Amino acid sequence: MFRFAHPEYLHALYLIPVLVLIFWYLGTKRKKALENFAERKLHHVIISSFSSFKDKIKFGLLTFAILLLIVAAANPQIGTRIQQVKQSGIDVYICLDVSLSMEAQDIKPSRLEKAKYEIGNLINKLRGDRIGLIVFAGDAFVQFPLTTDYSAANLFLNAVDVSSVPQPGTAIGSALNLATRSFDTKKNTEKVIVVITDGEDHEGDINKAVTNATDKGIKIYTIGLGSTDGVPIPVYNDSGHQVGFKKDKQGNTVLTKLDISTLQQIASAGGGKFFHGQNNQDELDLIYKDLSSLQKTEYGVKKVTDYEDRFYYFLAPAIILLLIEFFMTERKSPLFSKLNKKLGLEEESKK
Repeated sequence: MFRFAHPEYLHALYLIPVLVLIFWYLGTKRKKALENFAERKLHHVIISSFSSFKDKIKFGLLTFAILLLIVAAANPQIGTRIQQVKQSGIDVYICLDVSLSMEAQDIKPSRLEKAKYEIGNLINKLRGDRIGLIVFAGDAFVQFPLTTDYSAANLFLNAVDVSSVPQPGTAIGSALNLATRSFDTKKNTEKVIVVITDGEDHEGDINKAVTNATDKGIKIYTIGLGSTDGVPIPVYNDSGHQVGFKKDKQGNTVLTKLDISTLQQIASAGGGKFFHGQNNQDELDLIYKDLSSLQKTEYGVKKVTDYEDRFYYFLAPAIILLLIEFFMTERKSPLFSKLNKKLGLEEESKK
């Protein structure tokens, strides 16, 4: 397995095209200055010892050496050993509602963004517990399966929005059934489902889905986001600017209300707890503290445990190139004069 120990250093590679532009700009400026100073036919007399070819070679060597130094600083590494590592924890599937009603802004900046923020915080706190994410609207899909690769989990989480599930609706029952099927039944770990939604279920048999989960020993927690009074659902254009609010066929503004009773029933029947989402509270953190009392189960995962540095493969040639560039002069040599003549550079300078 290949990786960079310090991938953030690779951002310095953006300097390479900047250096090329600076070199081109200075060369153009120097050429114009020379033309203003004397006629072109005198250039070979004024700068008779200067080799533009060697000047370009020196710049190329310097630029390539800088590129190699940047890669060396990022420290490329090769994984040399993969082994089974014992970890202990619980398995948690989060079912996240991505229906259009989750765009409502009664919780800032929106119900969905608040949920994603809490999930991201939870992922950053996990140590050994496996987490998976299911997104649902009118249907449910696994965004990422149970994993301890928390960096990858955050990447997949960031990609979630209301377009993640094209089918409209809020099928809580489908999400619960998919989460129940997605657990690894071969591992005797404590299993938990956390449903984050506004509770406006439009399809699916929730009671049957809850019973199916609890029969397999799965706990269900619920987090309800939104106002019970009802708020409008903002509509955005392709540029991300709000253009109004969602309306029904009669032209009336659609209001979305939090269905607390449904979510309380799910949590009660699932052996968990219900939390009402607030702007200034992290409900997922409260759930995770509640889950800390559950027994951690040992399981094995394959991990790369040893990495060897390979930065010297880039550092050594970079130093050699810098030495060559340092000792190379810009004065013409017989070899480069012949190359200049072949390329027509001298003749061009004499015109």
